[in-house]
Amino acid sequence: MVADGNANAASTEGVYWKYESLLKKWDADLYSVVGAAGELFSVRTDLYETVEPDVILDDFIISLRINMKGYRIAYAPDAFAMEAPSASITEEHKRKVRISAGGFQSIVRLKALLNFVKYPVLSFQYVSHRVLRWTLSPLSLPVLLITNILLVFYSGGWFWLAFLIAQLAFYGAALTGYFLAGRNIKSKPFYIPFYFLFMNIAVFQGFFRYLRKNQSAAWERSKRLSTVS
Repeated sequence: MVADGNANAASTEGVYWKYESLLKKWDADLYSVVGAAGELFSVRTDLYETVEPDVILDDFIISLRINMKGYRIAYAPDAFAMEAPSASITEEHKRKVRISAGGFQSIVRLKALLNFVKYPVLSFQYVSHRVLRWTLSPLSLPVLLITNILLVFYSGGWFWLAFLIAQLAFYGAALTGYFLAGRNIKSKPFYIPFYFLFMNIAVFQGFFRYLRKNQSAAWERSKRLSTVS
């Protein structure tokens, strides 16, 4: 869990963590958690295997390789770890880009999990929860906006126009959230769209960083807010 803080990063990380925790619960209810949280997970000694030195998301790779052996990753909602939020949006950005680069590396390293015949439920969870988040979801944002503009321009109609206005309002709220972040002002109606867009932009940056092979596997400690009052 994310400790309380006064900065914008605390607000955005807190909302995101609650969302992730809910997804983990649903995953566990269906079959297995898809990827363990690095700050708090345990593995049976006889199931643990070291990963390659260049692996970026070692906790993710370790847990899913255990899944592929036929074991489930259980979710323990009563177990928790306290972690201070990132000290700034800049620090959070570095962390998200690193995770995204590791996500694309993981897709390649775990390509066997794309076999729905061999891992029907696990593959469904892995693809829908992780692979699509790192691939189709960010790509769909510019495609959706450009397609909407073309539909308004060529076919007209109030529905497509209303949908475009809604999209532009969302991006306007995200942009407002960005400027508020720079001034350390909290406002959840603007931070939620901002953080959503912020994460998806980090995915694009992580993808190009992975292609260039310039993302170090060594974990760089992010600057965190002090929670001591």
